[in-house]
Amino acid sequence: MARFKRILLKLSGESLMGEKQYGIDEKRLNEYAQQIKEIHELGVQIGIVIGGGNIFRGLSGASKGFDRVKGDQMGMLATVINSLGLSSALGAAGVKARILTAIRMEPIGEFYSKWKAIEAMENGEVVIMSAGTGNPFFTTDTGSSLRGIEIEADVMLKGTRVDGIYTADPEKDPTATKFDDITYDEVLRRGLKVMDLTATCMCKENNLPIIVFDMDTLGNLKKVMTGESIGTLVHN
Repeated sequence: MARFKRILLKLSGESLMGEKQYGIDEKRLNEYAQQIKEIHELGVQIGIVIGGGNIFRGLSGASKGFDRVKGDQMGMLATVINSLGLSSALGAAGVKARILTAIRMEPIGEFYSKWKAIEAMENGEVVIMSAGTGNPFFTTDTGSSLRGIEIEADVMLKGTRVDGIYTADPEKDPTATKFDDITYDEVLRRGLKVMDLTATCMCKENNLPIIVFDMDTLGNLKKVMTGESIGTLVHN
């Protein structure tokens, strides 16, 4: 049995690069689709938000001279490209998926509304919510917090390259230790980079727990959903 009925799955754009330096690694994309299919078969209602950092990141564009608003809009479009890729991979795996976009761009995707997303999930479709919030100056972390709260998800699952939250970056600091669970207040007090500040505060204020886990290891998503203790739980 799945421990959550409805989830918001946040996927990293960078992780989609897999072994590549840029863009989408088809192998990684298909692995993600298979993992999503596994939990879909448990009857879980699934909403997904994907980042766009494998293609373009607005903030890094701004540091290179791009206008920040245009850079963020380019980043939003990058998330749409990733969403189309994941939707295609899910379709090939036999899972119905629907793309909703925060900016009008039919026929690429339907314009997002909470009610449309919930109705599609209740009908057994995986809903991929792309283009962030549709506004500049907001990250896809904030987009996923907003969508998770809107669709009344039981939890946000943040799939990353790391197997949880550590006292420091484990890729840089070998002495970093992992938290099994941690409160939002502690995350904020320690200044841990779980998500950006806006996203963290939104989840805290709306009581949306987050589980940060390693999505790049096959089978981990199902382990989280069936209650195995992997990753780090963030809660009030």
